[in-house]
Amino acid sequence: MDKAAIASAVKVRLHSVEAAAEIIGIGRSATYDEIRLGRLRTVRRGRRRLVPTEWIDEYVELLKREAETAA
Repeated sequence: MDKAAIASAVKVRLHSVEAAAEIIGIGRSATYDEIRLGRLRTVRRGRRRLVPTEWIDEYVELLKREAETAA
């Protein structure tokens, strides 16, 4: 089975910061700012910083709560 077939068959659960930024819809630098502020959590795997899918969802929920509070 080639990599493309495996990728389509398996749900990706850990995303690079760049991929997480694209999923969320913000830029790479803004994503690192949110990580630095503790608003978007990550895990470390060696030197890599990865964002689990559920923490992306958690971050989106945080943004929604903040929008509701501001309204």
